[in-house]
Amino acid sequence: MTSKDKLVIIAASLGTVFEFYDFFLIGLLAAEITKVFFSGVNPTAGFIFTLLGFAAGFMLRPFGAIVFGRLGDIVGRKYTFLVTILLMGVSTFVIGLLPSYATAGIAAPVAFIAMRMLQGLALGGEFGGAMIYVAEHAPQGRRAEWTSWVILTAAVGFLLAVAVIIPLRLTLGGDAFVSWGWRVPFLISVALLGISLWIRLKLDESPEFKRMKAEGKASKAPLSEAFGQWKYLRLILVGALCILPAQAVIWYTGQFYSLFFLTKVLRVETLTANVMLITATVLTAPLYIVFGALSDRIGRRPVYVAGYLLCAVLTVPIFQAMTHYANPSLERAQVETPITVVANPSECSLQFNPLGTSKFTTSCDVVTDALAKLGLSYSSENASGSGKASVKVGDLTVGGYGADDADAADAAVQKTRFEGELKAALARKNYPLGTAAEDDINRPMIVLLLCVLLSFGAITFSPTTTSLLEMFPSRIRYTAMSFPYHLSAAWFGGFLPATAFTIVAATGNVYSGLYYPVAIAATCFVLSLLFARETKDVDISKG
Repeated sequence: MTSKDKLVIIAASLGTVFEFYDFFLIGLLAAEITKVFFSGVNPTAGFIFTLLGFAAGFMLRPFGAIVFGRLGDIVGRKYTFLVTILLMGVSTFVIGLLPSYATAGIAAPVAFIAMRMLQGLALGGEFGGAMIYVAEHAPQGRRAEWTSWVILTAAVGFLLAVAVIIPLRLTLGGDAFVSWGWRVPFLISVALLGISLWIRLKLDESPEFKRMKAEGKASKAPLSEAFGQWKYLRLILVGALCILPAQAVIWYTGQFYSLFFLTKVLRVETLTANVMLITATVLTAPLYIVFGALSDRIGRRPVYVAGYLLCAVLTVPIFQAMTHYANPSLERAQVETPITVVANPSECSLQFNPLGTSKFTTSCDVVTDALAKLGLSYSSENASGSGKASVKVGDLTVGGYGADDADAADAAVQKTRFEGELKAALARKNYPLGTAAEDDINRPMIVLLLCVLLSFGAITFSPTTTSLLEMFPSRIRYTAMSFPYHLSAAWFGGFLPATAFTIVAATGNVYSGLYYPVAIAATCFVLSLLFARETKDVDISKG
């Protein structure tokens, strides 16, 4: 690898680190951002802003892939991802300057949503462009190894965001951080933007794109070619529905759902959980390169389908083991004193609420929602008649309530009564209600389990995305590769938390939310064997 080759990889990777750093800030600072921008929004406006915020975070990524994919196939790879990084950097910096709702009123959440839309658009064009740029420089036989460096930056971006936020929280304290400290990670991103732009401006266009332009083979209508011709549309569908959904949910499960499970279900203190996840992320980061290089040797498909199979078989046992090593008191209580919800099945809804705007108010929904949020498993028992749902904790019974049965004041009284009685019953049966005891947490074992879980993402990420860009000819590669990648990331990965919570609330099993990534991985294992083709030896100019 020459010094010029290293510059190509560093420039593409550094820009993508910056992009993912910006994108992760929103999720990691969600509580502070909600207080600043949405504290005074009326319910109707809040509903609209919730929809727009969700769309900006995930749903606009495929749209950004189309917009910038077309630009990348017509104008060039280099100039397109210069635009995307500038767009992401400016919008991120501006978020750090936006006035609060208390200062600017409704203009504050409107401006915030506008910046989120720009971020979603930019990320939709950045990752595919960086991957393609590096792949079109890479020598035959080392393409996945080279692109693995770009993929590695998704984890590095997460680490960088956490590395900035955690020290700030600890240094400033809670009040100062909520008041103004949350702005600092957004504002310092302008320095990262300057460095990334400076390095990327030194780059030339990719040799493959220059060759294609010189031969007059560049597409004048990449969208029409990619989506209007069946031979390409079929490959887009194979990528979006057969290969990439599993890669998306596997990565989100390891990088995000594991942290949610540790903090919300097992009640591990947030800083402790973050440190363990950071440690596991650092330890597994080299595996992206290892498995990328392995797919250069034995093929893309054998590597990523092996990852799908491992995820399908081992994910649930890994999370069960985390319970054992993180909160054994909780595990013991649920075995010795099981919880039962007694309710009329007709009152129990499927609580799928990805936008956070729906209300579930029957007594069954109220009690199951409460137990799910406490991270407690329960079984269900059918009750006849129209009586209120109740919760049995061993031989103790706590009566539920319907949130829509009375006026707001009475509902608040009932809520306080129910939650107090439920916690009292749980405490009497030795359920730990606070954070997990520090002495009970086996940190080395949890880090090991997280390493195994994160390795599934490393096994699948590089081979799948490299295979995707190898499916298409250079003339439409940016468009055809970016759209299915971001569609899968948005629809399958983005819906993971809401879908998992819905399954947990419906079944009463805290591990049942994992059935979603397990089912997707198992399905894609079969579909990839049936419909995906090996791509490692293709001529990438032709796809």
